[in-house]
Amino acid sequence: MEERKKTRAVKVGSLIIGGGFPVSVQTMWKKPLAKDEIASTADSLERLSRMGCDLMRFAVPDEETAELLGALSRRTAMPLVADIHFDHRLALRCLDFPVAKIRINPGNIGDERKVREVVAKAAGQGAALRIGVNEGSLPKGLENESDTALAMVKAAEMEMDSLARLDFKDVVFSLKSSRVDTMVRANSLFSKAYDFALHIGVTEAGPLIPGIVKNAIGISELLRQGIGDTLRVSLTSSPDDEVLAGNEILRAVGCRNLGINIISCPRCGRTSFNVEKFLEDVSEFIQSIRIPLTIAVMGCVVNGPGEAKKADIGITGAGKNAIIFRNGEIIKKVPYSDAVNEFRSEVLRLCEQRS
Repeated sequence: MEERKKTRAVKVGSLIIGGGFPVSVQTMWKKPLAKDEIASTADSLERLSRMGCDLMRFAVPDEETAELLGALSRRTAMPLVADIHFDHRLALRCLDFPVAKIRINPGNIGDERKVREVVAKAAGQGAALRIGVNEGSLPKGLENESDTALAMVKAAEMEMDSLARLDFKDVVFSLKSSRVDTMVRANSLFSKAYDFALHIGVTEAGPLIPGIVKNAIGISELLRQGIGDTLRVSLTSSPDDEVLAGNEILRAVGCRNLGINIISCPRCGRTSFNVEKFLEDVSEFIQSIRIPLTIAVMGCVVNGPGEAKKADIGITGAGKNAIIFRNGEIIKKVPYSDAVNEFRSEVLRLCEQRS
């Protein structure tokens, strides 16, 4: 893997994107904000933070949502991003609270006067901007370019010129496409020419499995080139799935070693332990652990302590009991009904020893 490119550092609330800081993971809230759900939404953000989410973006289609986002920003420590299209006045309202970052699209935000107003207010509030260039919404004059990746870079350059004239530097760029090769090439071209922090990902990538495959291929290719400062795995699925996929991609390419690495068998006719059900039962628990551990959840004793002997801790089944093992050595046999609680206890004990 190539050495990570040093980009400009951008402060987004308590988070720093770029500048050599760790690659952050973000997602987007999947439904409209509701007045009677602000408290529960704040609780969800806390849960997602424990899973490894660093930043949350919200669509802001109207003034009511801008007000609600402002109210939410007062109830969460997670930096929030307002996603603004067409109406720059919504960005201005969000910055009153302030929201940590505003995302605008040069293809639809309007003339330079509107951009100038947003930039001036962001500078005054210490907020950041994300300039989002999408293949599907390129500015007029670029939408019919034969080289789409190059057209995306040109769209970013148009906005860059405006920001340079305004002497605004706290900006993250994204160049996204639903086509993996176009997204990778656009970001590679941009990264070679400029040192702005980059938000990477395949947009509108589809449902869970196709979407993860496309994003894993595209994001990992860029990360291996040393490109990328923050990422979102765009899926027609839950924010939880996007966050988990993002962190797993970072772990797989060696950019992040915090949290749980899960080894689990695919199951077969020998299976005596319900791997899927067990993983579902302990999912939220293991996702909240930030100490690097390898956990094995295996379906039978054949794949249990033997093939998973390098795991820090593991569990499998044998007859009427679950077997918990560490580094291939059995440490406990418990009834299946106690498996989840006993496993949690052993993992927490291991975490205490490692901390």
